[in-house]
Amino acid sequence: MNPSLVAIDLAKNCYQVCVLDAEGQVKSNRRFSAGKFTQFIHQLPITSIAMEACGSSNYWGRRLQALGHRVLLIPAQHVKVF
Repeated sequence: MNPSLVAIDLAKNCYQVCVLDAEGQVKSNRRFSAGKFTQFIHQLPITSIAMEACGSSNYWGRRLQALGHRVLLIPAQHVKVF
């Protein structure tokens, strides 16, 4: 998998992850538990990751940046439902 963008929807108990290629086509759209999400981000190649700015997004943003990813926190009013 060589994603161009990974969009993450953070929730309390599960995380929805949508992986897009360079053309903007959805390559994967999966839901992860907290433990599986942590495993997923550690195996993810370096890429850009977009998340809605929310209570836990700063924590995850710092963790993802520490792994080398470019993190984009997007204000809720600019997030499009997919």
